[in-house]
Amino acid sequence: MIYCGIDWAEKHHDVALIDDAGQLLAKRRITDNAAGYKLLLDLLAEYGDTADNPIPVAIETSRGLLVAVLRTGKRKVFAVNPMSAARYRDRHGVSRKKSDPGDALVLANVLRTDMPMHRPLPADTDLARAIAVLARAQQDATWNRQQMANQLRSLLREYFPAALDAFTGWQNGLCRPEARELLKLAPTPSQAARLSRAQVRSALKRAGRSRRIDVEVDRLRAVFGGDYAHQPPLVEVALGKQTLALLRQLEAACVAADELARAVEEAFPQHPDAETICSFPGLGVQLGARILAEVGDDRDRFADARGLKAYAGSAPVTRASGKKHHVGRRMVKNDRLNHAGYLWAFSAITASEGAGAHYRRRREHGDWHAQAQRHLFNRMIGQLYHCLKEGELFEEHQAFPSSLAAAA
Repeated sequence: MIYCGIDWAEKHHDVALIDDAGQLLAKRRITDNAAGYKLLLDLLAEYGDTADNPIPVAIETSRGLLVAVLRTGKRKVFAVNPMSAARYRDRHGVSRKKSDPGDALVLANVLRTDMPMHRPLPADTDLARAIAVLARAQQDATWNRQQMANQLRSLLREYFPAALDAFTGWQNGLCRPEARELLKLAPTPSQAARLSRAQVRSALKRAGRSRRIDVEVDRLRAVFGGDYAHQPPLVEVALGKQTLALLRQLEAACVAADELARAVEEAFPQHPDAETICSFPGLGVQLGARILAEVGDDRDRFADARGLKAYAGSAPVTRASGKKHHVGRRMVKNDRLNHAGYLWAFSAITASEGAGAHYRRRREHGDWHAQAQRHLFNRMIGQLYHCLKEGELFEEHQAFPSSLAAAA
């Protein structure tokens, strides 16, 4: 048996091949381009790599062109966490020396000694991986949009509180097109107070609003014309220019989030698991795509539902030593899946009678809100594992039989 370890870097990669006895067979430094990838594949083939019996590879990253080349065929690629690799490095010496060829040798020895303890990259389909790219990008764009909105809100609090009062009642607040159009038209309170009815009406129409325009025009003009404190004129003008700069960034973030959301809506329904995922209460296209992106469609990725629950961070972790026994929240987890699970449980409370009854029962048991939601997510992701494994749709009476009986 031959094992390969690759120390990944931005411009070059160090490769080490060892045998069952830990003897170093070969080491190379390859470049991060097509020529370097070909040299790596030729080196693996020289030491017995075939399509039916490929040499397993350990590397410290799970993405990139090098990983894409290695994942072709049946090869098992193990993405070893750099922190875990650093712990393995201490097993081979106490001097704390470090080098790129030495790290490649450490990674190869990780597979030689502890391969069953590490999980290879899942064998997801290309469609699932494409959906994962879009769903994660849309999630990042949504977070960036909210971050930009928070920065803009913090700036408006310093000199333009009337804008915050005007947009508070709107869903998504500063991220709405109406709010952005009005701020571009009048970035300072002095300019907003001088807006005419026609200017406000035109701004709302440009933003796409078609109902209750006159009512909104009267309300906005009344708010903008209210009695508020003001910054000195020169400072107010400077803050208005800063607001316009932030608005351009917020506009780009909103456009990116909307375009990626449409891309997810086009790609996700094409996947065979989309119907099963969307049959669960609280899961729509966007949130369902995020769940699929992290869970994948490789049915052999998790041995049982407990593995998926631990991966999602919904299952508790136990720390026991002597007389001490502590059961607490799991900190090492897939943060994206855990975040999607929080939103899923929050929506399921009102979308499903059984989920709502389960949540209320946990609250009566003494859990606070986040604990009860995490417990609900833990139960529902176990049900999702079963439905995906068996190819079944969600059934309320089977998922929460006792809860529905108690509610009845």
